Amino acid sequence: MIEQQRTILKPVSMTGIGLHTGTECQMTFKPAAENHGISFVRADLGGMPEIPALADNVVDVSRGTTLGIGDAKVHTVEHVLAAIVGLQIDNIVIELDGIEPPIGDGSSRPYVEALQKAGIEQQTAPKDYLIIDQTIMHHEDDKQIDIVALPLDNYRVTVMVDYQNPALGSQHTGLFDFEKEFATEFAPARTFCFLSEVESLADQGLIKGGDIDNAIVIVDHDLDKRQLDELSKKLRLKTKINLGKNGILNDKELRFRNEPVRHKLLDLIGDLALIGAPLKAQILAARPGHRANVEFAKQVRKLYQQKKLVKKFQLVKKEGVVFDSSAIERILPHRYPFLLVDKIIDLEIDKRVVGVKSVTMNEPFFAGHFPGNPIMPGVLILEAMAQTGGVFLLNSFPNPENKVAYFMQINNAKFRKPVVPGDQLFMEVDMVNKKSKVVSIKGKAYVNDELVAEADFMVAVLDKPNNQKEK
Repeated sequence: MIEQQRTILKPVSMTGIGLHTGTECQMTFKPAAENHGISFVRADLGGMPEIPALADNVVDVSRGTTLGIGDAKVHTVEHVLAAIVGLQIDNIVIELDGIEPPIGDGSSRPYVEALQKAGIEQQTAPKDYLIIDQTIMHHEDDKQIDIVALPLDNYRVTVMVDYQNPALGSQHTGLFDFEKEFATEFAPARTFCFLSEVESLADQGLIKGGDIDNAIVIVDHDLDKRQLDELSKKLRLKTKINLGKNGILNDKELRFRNEPVRHKLLDLIGDLALIGAPLKAQILAARPGHRANVEFAKQVRKLYQQKKLVKKFQLVKKEGVVFDSSAIERILPHRYPFLLVDKIIDLEIDKRVVGVKSVTMNEPFFAGHFPGNPIMPGVLILEAMAQTGGVFLLNSFPNPENKVAYFMQINNAKFRKPVVPGDQLFMEVDMVNKKSKVVSIKGKAYVNDELVAEADFMVAVLDKPNNQKEK
């Protein structure tokens, strides 16, 4: 696999209309610096807002993948992202003067050709691969969707579709070598839909840029000439449409016998670009769609963020330990005698963290609480749970080194058993809710699998005073 980051040599532009909005747009691919990643820029809006191509910025997946921050949005980004990932480009800016990229012929080929025309430049920095080292699964029972990531020292994608519709049937395909196969075998695969979907979308005023030249329409039921003419008018088509004889509207020829499933694979790798890192994994997908793709991308992105977090703070890898005491001191501002977490043994970003505190007779608070009957103060057990939660709270926000967490509320605090010297506290903290600056967490503390304390916390995550911020 390619080991160095890549961008393009020079800017390149293309124009056309968007599939769903039908609006004219000029799109320009521009080189970007190392570690920039992929981002979209709305050049037509004040301030030219930039939207990083990350799963966190997905705002709609109804008929494609839409990214947005505030009022700035970009519709139907998946085909563009597939071209970028397929050519193994890491850093690029996609500048648009409209809300939706040109649809081209409904495939990724026009974008691939433009990027190849611009030329590929190898950069100095190494690629930051996300190496999948455990099985990751996403399942949706109602639609029988399964997406799985398996460990592999490469990037391979296999897709199967089965719409239980005789007009399409079951299809499968696999992409095993991006350099050899992507541009010729998958990039040309065009978007497809059923005739019944086209009627519904047209009635809703969608696919305003749809045309028989930029999509494969699979005939799944009969329409008479009058109905076809009405549909043609709704879509503002310049050419007449007919049901054809090969099962595809206007007898359009397929580029590949299994072109629909190849396009599904194209959509999948475009959506998985939103993880924000190149992958080393085997991806297996059954009946994928944009909603499931993005949910899976969010799940894998959390793993990527967690690995980056561990790599940043844990200098020496230790068996069964996510963060040791040295790493915790790099994360939390607390110090002796008020640092009440010894290590973190489990962490799921924005979900759950487990910390350990070994309680010894040497704790300074035992001198006065209580002489001859040492008991760990309940408020300090709460503090230990809160500090454990702080490990992932502070790193769920940008520039965590310049943030500090403050209690706003402590509710439902209960103390069920005294904690004494020799006990080892296991503190499990779950994320309940996260807003812009306020986080709700639930903490439980155990000794020997027995619950000894619990509480609900509301925490404000704010900027440190200027004189405390890192230079």
